[in-house]
This record gives sequence, structure tokens and C-alpha cells, in this order.
Amino acid sequence: MKAAVMRANNAPLELEDIEIDDPAPGEVLVKVSASGICHSDLHVIEGGLPMPPPCVLGHEPAGIVEVVGEGVTGFASGDHVIGCMTAWCGVCKFCTGGRPYLCPVQFEGRPFGAPSRLSKDGEPIQQLTNLSSFAEKMLCPERSLVKIRDDMPLDRAALLGCGVTTGLGAALNTVNIPAGASVVVIGCGGVGLAAIQGARLRGTGKLIAIDSQVWKFDLAREFGATHCIEASDEALGTVHELTEGGADFVFECIGLVPTVQQAIAMTGRGGTTVLVGVVPMTEMVPISATDVTLQEKHVTGSYMGSNRFRFDMPRYVDFYLDGRLHLDQMISSRIPLGEVNAAFDKMRKGAVARQVIVFD
Repeated sequence: MKAAVMRANNAPLELEDIEIDDPAPGEVLVKVSASGICHSDLHVIEGGLPMPPPCVLGHEPAGIVEVVGEGVTGFASGDHVIGCMTAWCGVCKFCTGGRPYLCPVQFEGRPFGAPSRLSKDGEPIQQLTNLSSFAEKMLCPERSLVKIRDDMPLDRAALLGCGVTTGLGAALNTVNIPAGASVVVIGCGGVGLAAIQGARLRGTGKLIAIDSQVWKFDLAREFGATHCIEASDEALGTVHELTEGGADFVFECIGLVPTVQQAIAMTGRGGTTVLVGVVPMTEMVPISATDVTLQEKHVTGSYMGSNRFRFDMPRYVDFYLDGRLHLDQMISSRIPLGEVNAAFDKMRKGAVARQVIVFD
């Protein structure tokens, strides 16, 4: 099958023919229909998130089941599915306590000594988060998949696999936003636009979008933003002016040291900063502990929108199909697999909201 393989960090992905194994017990072979391109994939390419090459990236997929392995009862050939990187074991304290997205074994692959799911001429190829959707097919654990209704377009369903679930869930699941609260979203890419929609669904009052790319503001307003501010040194003062001293909730959806610091500064007394973007592991974020303590600010992380994906994603599909969730407008372009490197160049420039690889 064709796949885009990362052979080295900070180098273009290489389009190659590789081998994919047959499903082992508990595994499912999926024909990939579409895969979103996520900023976390770029973090892996640039070394901010550790992943040894060679590997196949991609973790925002939707597709159709081809073959199921022994013991798989929840899926059958022809099922439409979304893949999610937060696989779950079902027995740990996080799974049984209602937070399966924190399952400590979610990234574990096949048992030690088992053949690699992906390979080329006998060389094992690493799989990203048990998915690797920059390829024509995926072989993954059944607990990395959720079945969805057949009338959901798969190119839009793919967005739910990571970006939309991350942003939407941050507003709907991670924190409890009361109606009328003031909300700031920093970063209007796919994740930030989804966070804006989640805040709108919560019935927020002032909903402020911040980005350096002003062309994104039309989308932000369409999705629910009441105010849009261009990222600059004056943005902090403007937010404080609009919210009478700081917002009730600030969602940082980029993952940069300066924007994390800015998010905390924009948070008002007793407010909550929600860190959604992933800061590269090589970087540290200095913050003022005095500011956090004396104003009793709360700083919390939101991992993958605190999702329970087999519950949340079918619900988000319903939101889209009944008009409450906007996905069509988020897709800046649909591209073939061979244009993936050009897509990352556009991402680096901030020229797109979300790009989707589509397969024939």
C-alpha cells in the first residue's frame, strides 16, 4: 500500500510502497477514506514530540472496515468508523473512573516479539498512536475505533478524530462553562475554531477570538465569536477592557510559550486557563505563581477534549448532521496523499484552517 513515511526528523515525508500485516486477535483492518493533517504531526516531524523514524504519521482518520481479527465483535466489514489515538484498556482506574482518555496504556502496540503491523522489505516501520493514517490502510486495535452512522461524510468525520474533538471537548467536557461567561480562544486553526463552537453551544456571553491571521476571523464570527482581535502587544489590554479585567475562561489552542503566558495573563480573577495546544516537550513555560495564587486563577490541561470517544464522537456526528456543528467551512482544502509535504508548508505559514487527505 502507499504511505507517507517519515525517514528522518525535519525532512520531507517520503511516499513509499510498504507492507501491512493481517489483523491479529482484537485488531481491525480499515481502508482509510480521509485523514486530517494535525499540528501534532508537524511537532513529530520537527522533533517536538518524540517518535523514532521510520514511522507513518497521521492520527485523524475516518474510513471503512475491511477485515476484523479474531474475537472482534463490535465491528464488521463495511462499517464506517473514526479512529482515535486515545485507545483504552477498560480496566484501569481512569477507564473505570470515567476518564478513558487518560488510560496509561493507550499507546501500547502489539506485544513484544510480535511482528510489526507496518514494514518494508522486513524493516519494521513505527505506527503513530496505533493509527498511522497517512496511508491507504490502517491496522489498529478495535479500541481505537468508533462506529458512526453511514450518512456522515467521511472527509468531515475525519476532523472528529482529533482536532474537532480536542477543541469542542475542551469547552464541553474539560471545564463547566456557565451561560453568559466570557471566553477567549487564542488560535483560530481547526482546534480553536472547534473550541469557539463548543463555547457557543454552552451559551457564552462575550466570545473573543484571537489570531495573527485576520482572514480566519470570518470563520470565527460564523462559528460564534462576538469579538475578534488580531494578535499583538495590545491584545492583552483589549481583552481586559472587553471583559472588565480578564475573561472567565481562556483557551490556548496553539501550543507556544508566549501564547500560554498570554492566556494566563488574559484570565481574570477566579478564572480558568485551559491549555489545549501542545507545547513541544523541549520547551519550558515560565509563569507568575504569584499572579495565579493571589487571583486564584486555575490552570488546567485538556487532553484530546477529555473525550470518551465512543460516546462523544457519535454525538458530534449528530451535532453536524442536525446543523449545530459546522465542519464544512473548516476544510481549507482536500488533497491527495502525494501533496502532504506541501500541506505542512502551508500549515507552517498559518495559511489554512484544516487540510484533509482524501483517498480514492
